[in-house]
Amino acid sequence: MTIPGIELNEADSKVLLVSQPAPGRAPVDAAQLRALLEERGFGACAIDDVALASAASMCNSQTEPLGVQVAVRKDAVLALQVAADGMQATLSLTAACGGAPATVPAVLQLLSRFGVAAGIDHALIARICADGQTTEQVVATGTPARDGVDARFEPLVPKIVDRAPKLDSNGHIDYREHGEIPVVQAGVPLMRRIPAVPGVDGITVLGRTLAARKGRDIPFSRKIQGAQVSPEDPDLLVSTVSGQPVLSRDGVDVEGVLRLREVNMASGNIHFDGTVHVSGDVVQGMKVDATGDILVDGLVDGGHLDAGGNLTIKGGVIGHGSVHAAGTLQVRFAQGATLQAGALIVVADMAMDSVLQSDQQILIGTGAGARGRLIGGMASAGMLLRVPWLGTPKSALAKITLGANASLDARLADVMHHIDEEKASEANLDKLARQLKSTGDPKHLLQRVNASRQHVVEEWGKSLAEKAEIEKEIAEERKARLEVTVGVEGAVDLRIFHSQARLRREFGAGRFVLDDSDRIVFCRADGGEPETVH
Repeated sequence: MTIPGIELNEADSKVLLVSQPAPGRAPVDAAQLRALLEERGFGACAIDDVALASAASMCNSQTEPLGVQVAVRKDAVLALQVAADGMQATLSLTAACGGAPATVPAVLQLLSRFGVAAGIDHALIARICADGQTTEQVVATGTPARDGVDARFEPLVPKIVDRAPKLDSNGHIDYREHGEIPVVQAGVPLMRRIPAVPGVDGITVLGRTLAARKGRDIPFSRKIQGAQVSPEDPDLLVSTVSGQPVLSRDGVDVEGVLRLREVNMASGNIHFDGTVHVSGDVVQGMKVDATGDILVDGLVDGGHLDAGGNLTIKGGVIGHGSVHAAGTLQVRFAQGATLQAGALIVVADMAMDSVLQSDQQILIGTGAGARGRLIGGMASAGMLLRVPWLGTPKSALAKITLGANASLDARLADVMHHIDEEKASEANLDKLARQLKSTGDPKHLLQRVNASRQHVVEEWGKSLAEKAEIEKEIAEERKARLEVTVGVEGAVDLRIFHSQARLRREFGAGRFVLDDSDRIVFCRADGGEPETVH
C-alpha cells in the first residue's frame, strides 16, 4: 500500500508517521494508517490508536510537513520477586510488542542477578519463554528442612499398666477400672523401640542452608526392672520374669505379683516389692505395703494399705481403715475411713464420715449415677471435687478444701530451704574471696573458692527456677472447683484456695469456683449469673 506523501520511519524503537502536503490526495483515515503500519512490518509494535486518529485528521488538513509518533517497539519485560523467607522466586513476563522476546538465558541471568541459585524449574522457564508472557509464576522453590523424629517406643503387650495420670477434654483425670492384674511370662516381647530418624537440611532459593532438628536417639531406660534388651535385637525389650507389666516413659518394668486369699493374722502383714493381689479381705489392723499396685477384691475392714502405684478396692473401706496410693485410688465406698492419693481418688458409690485427700482430683458416685453422695467428713483436693449429692439434711458438717496440694507446699518449703542455704554459702564464699584478695593467697586458695562460689551460684539459679515453676503450679490452684451434678443438701464449710464460704442452704446442680475478685461463686448448671456465696 502506498499513500502519497506519507512515510513511516523508526528511530530509537519509536515509529514516526511523516507526512508531506500532497494536493489532490484522497482523505485518509486511522484504519488506512494502521494497515500501512502492518504492511511495513510494524503491526506487532504497540500502536497508539489515539495518535493514529489524530495523525489522520492532521494529514487531511495539513499545509506544512508534519511528524507524529504512532507506535513503539517494546522488548519483553522480565520482573522477579524473591520471597522474604527465601523459599520462592516469582517471575512475571510482559510480552514483547514488536521487540525482542524473552529467552531462557535472559531469565537465568536475571535469577543470577538476584542471587537465586537453587530450586530452579528450568522446564517451566522454557515453557514461559515459549508462551511469551506470565504473571507471578513461581520459577524457583526452596526445600524446607525436614526435622528428624525422636526415637519412640511402642508397647507390644495388649494390657499394660500406665500409672501416669492424663486429663480429658473436661479437665478430669482419665481413669480406667482395673478389674484384674495383667501378667506376662518371662521371655515375652514387651516393647519395641523405633530408632530416631535423622533430619534433612533444607535450602532456600538463595542457596542458604536451613538446618534441620536432629531426632534424639533415646535408648531404653537403664533402670528397667524385670526386663532386658533382647540379645538378638537391640530395639526389642523382653521380660525376664513373670509379673505385671508397667509402662514407663522409655521402657516397661515387670513387677512381681504376690497373690493372697486374704490378709489376716495367718498371713501376717505384707511388705512386697511389686504388685499385691488379695482375692478376699484385708482385716482389722493388718498392713499391706507394696512398691507397685495393690488390688483387693473384697473389703478393707480396718486395715492399712500403702501402694507405690495404684490401689483398687472392689469392696469398700470401713472400720477406720486407711489406704494410700501414690497414683490413683479406687474404692466402691468408704465409711469412717481415710483415703489418700497422689493423683486421683475415685469412689464409685458414696463416702460417709471419711477423710479424703488427693493432690489433684476426687470423683464420687462414678458408678452410682445420681445416687452418689459425700456425707460429712473431710475432703481435700488440689483441683477438683465432683459429686452428685453433697451432704444430707441431717448429716454432720462436711469440710471441703480445694486448691490445696500438700506435696506442692512441701516441695516449695524444701526449695526455699535450699535457696536460703545457697544464699548463705554464696555470701560466705564471697566474704572469703574478698579476704584472700586483701590479705594475700600464699596457698593459692582463691581459684578454688571462686570455683565453689560459681557452683553455688549455678545451684542457686536452678533453685530459683524450680521455685518459680512450683509457684506457677500453686497459682493454678485458683482454678480449683467443686462440681455437684445433682445438688447440695447438708451443711458444708467450703474453702477454695484462700477464700472460704459456709453453705447452709440447698443448691441445685452447678459448680463452686472463684471469680476474678477471689470470691466463691455458684454457677448454676442451667445457666444464669454467678451467685456469690458466703
